[in-house]
Amino acid sequence: MFFISSFLHVSVHQVTVFKLLPLYFPSSFPISKIYFNLFFFFFSFSFFNFSKPLFSRLCLNRSMDFAKLKRMLYYWIHQIVNILLRLTWHLLHVTIHLFYFAINIANALESLLISKGLLRRYKSLHISKLQYLAIVIESEDCRTSNVIELLQWLADLGVKHVCLYDKEGILKKSKDFILEKFDGATLFQENDVLLDQPLMTLEFASFSDGKEAVAKAANVLFMKYLKSGSTSSYQGEQIFTESQMGEALKTVVGGNGPEPDLLLVYGPARCHLGFPAWRIRYTEIQHMGPLKSMKYGSLIKAIYKFTMVQQNYGK
Repeated sequence: MFFISSFLHVSVHQVTVFKLLPLYFPSSFPISKIYFNLFFFFFSFSFFNFSKPLFSRLCLNRSMDFAKLKRMLYYWIHQIVNILLRLTWHLLHVTIHLFYFAINIANALESLLISKGLLRRYKSLHISKLQYLAIVIESEDCRTSNVIELLQWLADLGVKHVCLYDKEGILKKSKDFILEKFDGATLFQENDVLLDQPLMTLEFASFSDGKEAVAKAANVLFMKYLKSGSTSSYQGEQIFTESQMGEALKTVVGGNGPEPDLLLVYGPARCHLGFPAWRIRYTEIQHMGPLKSMKYGSLIKAIYKFTMVQQNYGK
């Protein structure tokens, strides 16, 4: 429509010019040539007026198409990168699972060979180096049947002094049942000396014992230095040392237990689960996995590794 209106507008002026031409030019002048040039000029002018907005629209469409293509390109690049990252993550996850699966298979096979006595180096255990053994068990896995079976294995290996610990105190509440079911065991007292004896001694501990012992030790130190401060002229800040705290713990009930040589952790967490820290300063700690999947060969291997370790004590 724009082209038609422009062309019609130019045609009106063209007709007017054509009528006035004979008045300004003589008859001998080639009027036809002038008509042709004028017609070409007016036609070119009208075509230019029509093509100018069309060309601008074409350029705008091309720029919009380029922006859309750019956005699509960024979108697909983003999707491909996400897919590659996900594949890399899953591949790494599968690799780690396969690695730990292979380790578990190897450990299970080694434990089977040890329990069958096919590996000679595990036959000779220097059990005399293990004076006191502590066993930390996750409270959710405290099944008395498994605990009694584990104690029977330790008795067969010649371990004489064992401390059973769980955070919630479930084993401590079941100590009478365990002592009744496990023949040949007595209850350990704090003043007992770790000597070779025919019967196994058992100590039952929980998180509340250590918490209560620390509170009592702090009360002992407070009363001691409160009395010394009232008789002394110096009222400065008192600093407690590790040795003073250790002496205070020895004077209270629950804080004077022996330090285990080896601590075996049965549970998902690789920590001592709140076992009294002042009793494991030089203790070797080993994680054994869940109690329900305990193995006799793994127990022998853990004790063997401890007996082969040489501990160096600082001054």
